Amino acid sequence: MQLRAICIFAGSSAGSRPEYGKAAHEVGSALAQQGMRLIYGGSRAGLMGLVADAALEAGGEVTGVIPADLVTKEAAHRGLSDLRVVDSMHARKALMADLADAFVALPGGFGTFEETFETLTWTQLGVHAKPTGLVNVLGFFDDLAVFLDRGVDEGFIRKDDRALVHIEDNVMALLARLAAFRPPTAEKWVDRRSL
Repeated sequence: MQLRAICIFAGSSAGSRPEYGKAAHEVGSALAQQGMRLIYGGSRAGLMGLVADAALEAGGEVTGVIPADLVTKEAAHRGLSDLRVVDSMHARKALMADLADAFVALPGGFGTFEETFETLTWTQLGVHAKPTGLVNVLGFFDDLAVFLDRGVDEGFIRKDDRALVHIEDNVMALLARLAAFRPPTAEKWVDRRSL
């Protein structure tokens, strides 16, 4: 699969350790160096702003998508290649998903997790056939991996669907896994006989 545009989900906070900011810079630079457009939430705050700035500094193209009511609250980034102001959070997520070939999450909070799980669910349901990966900075997503494995063990997540979550410490290794992604061909996990 050719990756031309990657949507990044990341915290509007920079986190408590400098390694998070360093990873955001590495992701933004890597995307620019690979000729991939960065799609993200349009803010200049936190890891969101750091990843955008790094991509721009490395000569990359960056598209930000932000709802009108968050332009001031999230401090919209005015130096982007393309800033799109939309009506709602739903419109924001839908447009970012439409523009991207794949999704990558850096550490973040509720919004980062919500966006990431929505893209995974859309792949699971066949709404789109785009991969999702997590940059595992300082083991940030280790406990999430354990939680997902528990979901498999308890019969709530199919093994094939668990495999939709690509977790790597190294950005380039993650991009390679996403480029090699093949969408699942199995139907939704619901046992239709139970309906």
